[in-house]
Amino acid sequence: MSANFQRILRIHNPNYRRDGLKSYVWLLRKYNITPTLPGPYYVEKKEHTEKIRAGNQKYHKHHQLRKHHAHSEAATTGTPSTTTPATGTGTTVPSGTKGGEVPADDQQNDSEYLCPVQIGTPAQTLNLDFDTGSSDLWVWSTELGSTVSTTGHNVFDASKSSTFKLLSGSTWTISYGDGSSASGNVGTDVVNLGGVEITGQGVEEAEKLSSAFTQNAGDGLLGLAWGNINTVKPTPVATPVSNMISQSSISQPLFTAKLGSYRDANDPDKGASFYTFGYIDETTLNGETPTYTPVDNSQGFWSIQSGSYSVNGTTYTPNTTTAIMDTGTTLALVDDATVENIYNAIPGAGYDSSQQGYTFPASTTADQLPQVQFAIGSTLFDFQKEDLGFASAGTNSSGQQMVYGSIQSAGDMGMNIFGDAFLKSLYAIFDQGNQRFGAVQRTEPTQNTSPPPSS
Repeated sequence: MSANFQRILRIHNPNYRRDGLKSYVWLLRKYNITPTLPGPYYVEKKEHTEKIRAGNQKYHKHHQLRKHHAHSEAATTGTPSTTTPATGTGTTVPSGTKGGEVPADDQQNDSEYLCPVQIGTPAQTLNLDFDTGSSDLWVWSTELGSTVSTTGHNVFDASKSSTFKLLSGSTWTISYGDGSSASGNVGTDVVNLGGVEITGQGVEEAEKLSSAFTQNAGDGLLGLAWGNINTVKPTPVATPVSNMISQSSISQPLFTAKLGSYRDANDPDKGASFYTFGYIDETTLNGETPTYTPVDNSQGFWSIQSGSYSVNGTTYTPNTTTAIMDTGTTLALVDDATVENIYNAIPGAGYDSSQQGYTFPASTTADQLPQVQFAIGSTLFDFQKEDLGFASAGTNSSGQQMVYGSIQSAGDMGMNIFGDAFLKSLYAIFDQGNQRFGAVQRTEPTQNTSPPPSS
């Protein structure tokens, strides 16, 4: 490890409050997923949707996420009604039911943890969400109009950087089927990540942010996916890692992620989280040899084969055998048969249509939780029991406190999404130069399965 390179510590976003349904809705939007289980949210005119991928546009479908008016009250009362698990090919609109737009308050950016990044000369520090599920480096900027409050944010001011150069005619836009979007101009500047300096890095300044992008957000996002889904037009810009490699700024063409948890504050590592760029942290490896599997980057994601999973020692072949490794997502999404199989192994668990997700009793102890494993390539890795519960889910009809599970339905996505909930169980190695993903099992000395905080 070079003496100039450092761990980039993840810090907790003080504006973030865990909410299972809001995080799930954010994922429906991010990946344009049509839900396949009943609940408040559905896709309008599903029969007209079409999966496409053209040019530099992200794999997506033409559809619009909507919310049933009939569910609005149920979704906010905090008194869910647990139902039996349901299956289907798509959530459609019941006869006579009216739907409407998805309110911004119904969703939140999945930016629970942020990382400090230095941009410009002299350096301006912004706390960004590191996201292996996207490829744009965009920031809150002084270009934002007065309609967006910047209170509580570090805002990039290009006029104060002597090395900023505007890319005339270049623009960026991230938009979703519900009409929400973020957009602005593009320039280049010096960016520093943990001692690794990148020159001429594309920096996308936000001029417009719809309210969905400001809910519990950090100061922007740093995309770590592959460059073919960067949204800058007319010519996409290289991602930070691509520039590190082309500028020979790092000794190894990779970055790594160790994602900790508030649950581990009393463990030896204090639940610390960090990223490294250009080297693998030998201390975290703890003498283990990483297991590597090839990455399919044709759609811009860190997509791998995951051809099996197990529940309490019994191994199954899932309906969906590919997975996206996404640090910008808090939950893990899997196919409907897999998610049902997992919650069938938890006493008292069930599907709650008012929260469009599976919940289980907050009183569930570690020995009552199943040992779940997912394959990275052909090797099964443990999903830590303490991370099976994501957020408080209020009380059920019997007055029992419930927990929103961190593993939920991937709808019609066609791929699983392994977000932070599973990545916390691994030391993850994103080897861009060799187009492969590596993993080492991490096991906490204790499993803290206490109920998640209610706010």
